[in-house]
Amino acid sequence: MYFNQISVKGLGCQSYCIGCPAAQQMMVVDPKRDIQDYLDIAYQEGMRITHIVNTHLHADHISGDQELSAATGADIYINDSVDISYAHKGIEQGDVFILGAAKVEVLHTPGHTPNSISLVVTDTGRSEKPEMILTGDLLFVGDIGRPDLPGSEILDEQVENLYNSLYKTLAAFPDYLEVYPAHGEGSLCGRGMSAKKSSTLGYERSANPMLQFDSFEAFKKDIMSAFPARPKSFSYIIATNSKGADLLDACTLDKRLTPDQFQELMEEETTLVMDTRDSAAYGGFHIPGSINIGFEKQLANWVGMVIDPGTELLLVVENRDAYDRMLTELHRIGYDAVLGYLSGGINGWLMSGRPVDQLAQISPLQLHKRNGPDGPLILDVRTPAEWNSGRIEHAVHFPLTDILDHKTPKADKDQEIILQCGSGYRSNIAAGFLKDQGFTNIKSLAGGVFAWHNANLPLVQ
Repeated sequence: MYFNQISVKGLGCQSYCIGCPAAQQMMVVDPKRDIQDYLDIAYQEGMRITHIVNTHLHADHISGDQELSAATGADIYINDSVDISYAHKGIEQGDVFILGAAKVEVLHTPGHTPNSISLVVTDTGRSEKPEMILTGDLLFVGDIGRPDLPGSEILDEQVENLYNSLYKTLAAFPDYLEVYPAHGEGSLCGRGMSAKKSSTLGYERSANPMLQFDSFEAFKKDIMSAFPARPKSFSYIIATNSKGADLLDACTLDKRLTPDQFQELMEEETTLVMDTRDSAAYGGFHIPGSINIGFEKQLANWVGMVIDPGTELLLVVENRDAYDRMLTELHRIGYDAVLGYLSGGINGWLMSGRPVDQLAQISPLQLHKRNGPDGPLILDVRTPAEWNSGRIEHAVHFPLTDILDHKTPKADKDQEIILQCGSGYRSNIAAGFLKDQGFTNIKSLAGGVFAWHNANLPLVQ
């Protein structure tokens, strides 16, 4: 039997290839939208992609099922009760796929969504006992799937489904069974996933905090206490996956824009300039009104938080290679309306004589010298968990999610404000929004808490 796990850094998506070279058949489970990895594996291992399986209707990324089916002719399989409008074959509890030595059995495990499935995999060339389970978004390494994404009207039912799938359905399987989830570190489909990409049922039963409850009531109380932020992109992605995503051939892949063309498109109400450079470069010079979201590991999540799906994007990139990489990241989460990129980058804009803006950066040592009751207002835009783990003295907690909701800090519009996050990345995003609200004296702590710590400066609890 052949088995391979393909991971997408940052977004945390994990897909799988299962097959048998002797039978020349391969199944791809939960494919990402950029499909070349699967095509390369099939070619190199002498297999044909014959089956495409989605464990559930994904909320955080565009499924690659349409791309892969168009390229290979493989059938798409998903739980028959999922509300989708594209061609597929329904699967349900107990269905079995045989691909040479690989045996794949469908297990209905609702909870993350009402229709979620897991796949029990057996390498019959070695044993008739199952070897692994692909748990979709039911069970992660160190966490479990969130039940709130399908909607508040069925949340109570989903929580009960989740408990039953974890504590009753999986109870029938042995500790040695290897666990391979559909998401890992970086995904917002759970709350606190491990960086490890696989585990075993036995280890999760002993170490996963969400498998330690002695009653359903205790489980429900904990899981309902807090859910991760839901990016605005999730509803759009669910709707796109329900009807089947357009093929990438329909998307513009390379459109260089002169400064004249770029500015003309900027003046349209439906467009937004996204500057993908690092935070320091953005701070030096940037196009007024642009938003800085660069190549950080949480890139996809922050795009989904900050930018409305369907927005027509104009990109500022360092080079063509950066444009191609960013395009792949955006297509994975359904942001297909990319009108092009600025030819010559920010230097081309500068040399054309057009206006630029700046975001002043302050170093940790500079801020430390000025910090105090009478110093500048420090706004910590990190999450509550990060804030509670240690913070700069005199800082005020004002999460980025509040700023994105257009909440306004208690400060004069001309007051000096230092924005601070973990690494400087979110501070730049927050700065753009506060400037739009009329705040005129905004600075960013260069390197955030990471640089503060490396400068051997103290944090308080």
